[in-house]
Amino acid sequence: MDTKAVFAALYSVCEENATFFSEGANGARGGAAQRLVDTMTLIQEHARSLEPVISGFAAVYHHFDFDPHIPANGYRSLVKVVRCCILHIIHKGRYISTNRRSIFFRTAHNAGEMEAYCSALCQLRALLYLAQRLLHDNSHGNLFFHEESGLSQSFIREYSSMHKGCFYGRCLGFQFTPAIRPCLQTIAIGLVAFGENYRRHQSGIGVAASSFFTSGKYAIDPELRGAEFERITQNLDVHFWKAFWNITETEVLSSLASMTSTQVKVNRALSVPPVPFDLPLMADPHLTVTIEAPSAHTGPGPVQMRLISYELREGQDSEALLSLSRSEGGPISLSLGMKTKQSPPSRWLLVHYHGGGFVAQTSKSHEPYLKSWSQDLGVPILSVDYSLAPEAPFPRALEDCFYAYCWAIKNHHLLGWTGENVCLAGDSAGGNLCITTSMRAASHGVRMPDGIVAAYPAILLTAYASPSRLLTLFDPLLPLSVLSRCLSAYAGKTKQVEKVSTLSMVRRDTGLLLRDFKQGASNWIHSLLDPNRAEVVSMSDALSSVAIAPPEGEEGVVLKHPREFPLGFEPLRSERLAEMKLATSPVVRNPYMSPLLAPDSMLRGLPPIHLVACALDPMLDDSVMFAKRLRNVDQPVTLCVVDDLPHGFLSLSQLSRETREAANVCVNRIRDVFDQKDSPQEPQCCLSKDLKEREKRGDLGHIKPGRRE
Repeated sequence: MDTKAVFAALYSVCEENATFFSEGANGARGGAAQRLVDTMTLIQEHARSLEPVISGFAAVYHHFDFDPHIPANGYRSLVKVVRCCILHIIHKGRYISTNRRSIFFRTAHNAGEMEAYCSALCQLRALLYLAQRLLHDNSHGNLFFHEESGLSQSFIREYSSMHKGCFYGRCLGFQFTPAIRPCLQTIAIGLVAFGENYRRHQSGIGVAASSFFTSGKYAIDPELRGAEFERITQNLDVHFWKAFWNITETEVLSSLASMTSTQVKVNRALSVPPVPFDLPLMADPHLTVTIEAPSAHTGPGPVQMRLISYELREGQDSEALLSLSRSEGGPISLSLGMKTKQSPPSRWLLVHYHGGGFVAQTSKSHEPYLKSWSQDLGVPILSVDYSLAPEAPFPRALEDCFYAYCWAIKNHHLLGWTGENVCLAGDSAGGNLCITTSMRAASHGVRMPDGIVAAYPAILLTAYASPSRLLTLFDPLLPLSVLSRCLSAYAGKTKQVEKVSTLSMVRRDTGLLLRDFKQGASNWIHSLLDPNRAEVVSMSDALSSVAIAPPEGEEGVVLKHPREFPLGFEPLRSERLAEMKLATSPVVRNPYMSPLLAPDSMLRGLPPIHLVACALDPMLDDSVMFAKRLRNVDQPVTLCVVDDLPHGFLSLSQLSRETREAANVCVNRIRDVFDQKDSPQEPQCCLSKDLKEREKRGDLGHIKPGRRE
């Protein structure tokens, strides 16, 4: 179903229902019927304003793709989300049309449903207007606004005051595949119940027990859940999120996960002492470089790791390795205490860095899919439990990861590995650490990994605005306020911090928004008239290198500038304002923290990189722009974009067929590294059969993922 047909269907169903209920507004249904009439009318008003905006994006958003075969970028994602919201409204409107004459029809309930989606559509309309500003203020083909002030700061201030509860109640996860929504609802209910009891109890068990008994009210009252979810995400500190995300580390949940996951012969937690050692240089093996122990912030300390192997291989039960084992209150390995036939060492080793926003989780939370990977790939996996922020901010995690990588190369005989080939893999924060660890290996001159597989990586940790980052307004797993707290914790203390917590700051910023808009328009037009003019807007040279000139004949489309918000329109505002802190520390622009900002010379030394992104992930633009940068310096890179799944799908891989298929995409990329498929390949589709069928039916206009080197 094309865009015009979608909007036509929306107008038709809304008008037909509004006419029906307006005739009975004074009857038995009374106020509920009038609510439906008002909501249907307001939905049509939003739709009439959105239709030309979406058509405008559709005319130009292909310029921001990594490749014509991989139509994915934040502008496409925003349009997709709006389309998905409209399709839900159409579906609900048709349900109302079919059942409204029934004596069992609940007018008030259905009015509440339509009001929730109307509120969501209103907020999405505001996001598209903000995206229009990005589209016109950025250089052509560039997804990021390269200033932390101005437009980026304006978006953060808008976020602090915009209403978000509607996205966490009845509309929770509407943009994702239906199979994942019950899981997201469970997470949301658990989060708000946990937040209500946080600080009331000293022990995690007490919080969990109280949360269980208070969760019922949030399950039956979506409006209450949405309001509480908004309050928690906006105002609780990073220590709360650390505690909540670490629930999966508790003995009860980890034991349940262990029972349902693949059984492996080796699952051993290791604690490697902080002892310096030498490694040979790649350029001249006769020369060595000393690998120092991690010491930033807290001084030298052991590096924690976990060795997982589906088969028991030579060296994995050696006395030297057993001396490094640490107890976790349970069996260290299924192979201990019995004679098990040993397999020969593997030619490959997978070094894994887990996600968790740099502040939470360990390899234990990621065991289920790592065990499955060890079986499917037939290789040992070394997962690194790097130090976490805020106790150990940048660069301690990077030091731990680099030391663990070098230690594995030095002690390959203990890991059931021949030392021949090694691949790095990680998700989210772990994807960042895979890339930066390789950059550090290049700077030290030691052996490089044979490839990197990074799933939905965080590659740019600055506050730069991008269209996909606008999704943080309503993403249930990665809200902007939570993301900013995690990244600020990883960056460490900053001197220049601005607190945003009042509506007056939003009003004060209106003048700045208009000023920046006028300057952006002037700069864009001037740059077209005088291409040799020096850049007026300060931005990273690295990111600017991937911008492209507008094609001939399309300048008229690009130069059409919208206002911030049209006259008469205002997004819904929240009663609880987010306490956002705008950190301006220069450390976030360090290439070892934000590899997207690394100079070309650092990127040229990297191994082949396989990026697996999510079309609806706020971090999508990080992967798209990083893939462009790597391609521009002739580095081998593939980009695969999976559809309809949230950030962090690897941790949900056992919950649905769609998440399992997406996890298999990562496994296949690792196999590409193992098989040394370095030659360019044709783009390949990574969608499940169900999603392909939905595209053919026209149910959803989704983004097809692919790959290219």
